[in-house]
Amino acid sequence: MAGITYQTHRMNIFNIAVLSSGMSRGSNLKAMANYFKDNKLPVQIVFVIRTKAEAPIKDICDELNITCHYIPYKERTLFEEKVIYLINYHNVHLLALAGFLKQLSPSFINESGVPILNIHPALLPKYGGKGMYGMAVHREVFNAKDKESGVTIHLVNPEYDQGDIIAQKKVDVSDCSNDIDVAHRVLKLEHQLYGQTIWQYLTKLYS
Repeated sequence: MAGITYQTHRMNIFNIAVLSSGMSRGSNLKAMANYFKDNKLPVQIVFVIRTKAEAPIKDICDELNITCHYIPYKERTLFEEKVIYLINYHNVHLLALAGFLKQLSPSFINESGVPILNIHPALLPKYGGKGMYGMAVHREVFNAKDKESGVTIHLVNPEYDQGDIIAQKKVDVSDCSNDIDVAHRVLKLEHQLYGQTIWQYLTKLYS
């Protein structure tokens, strides 16, 4: 993300936004929101974006009283223009991807003016790249008979899963009977790590 100068944080609250796509369930969104609330942290999720009107994440947003915008991803340039408008309008300090499976353009990454974090359900650089998401990742881990899997949180750059790693945590999957067991174990770790990492990154970046 060379060339970007982040604004100095002069407010009492950090504003973050969350991008999701497809039929995202919103479990990571709920976990991070609960982490901020339970720890009484000055972080506000000012909006969530979904790309399908019927995505379950809308129900999570209603439950948490978070604004959830529906912006179809039919044309990337238009989609990204609308997201950048919302980022600027709400003075967003960080953008978190949670179940967002689309590739963001280099111009969006630069023009957004904020760090963009993604959470990946494996230990990058293993099991990353185009098409490696969700159960496809866990199936590869299980079929390879890996004893460990885990979670990686990284900065987003124009290439899938190749941005600088911010946090990574391992979990033992040697006793998992199938890829679904791997998925459940990794998801639990995702819920523990994402909110914590976002908070630590914000405080370090804007201190």
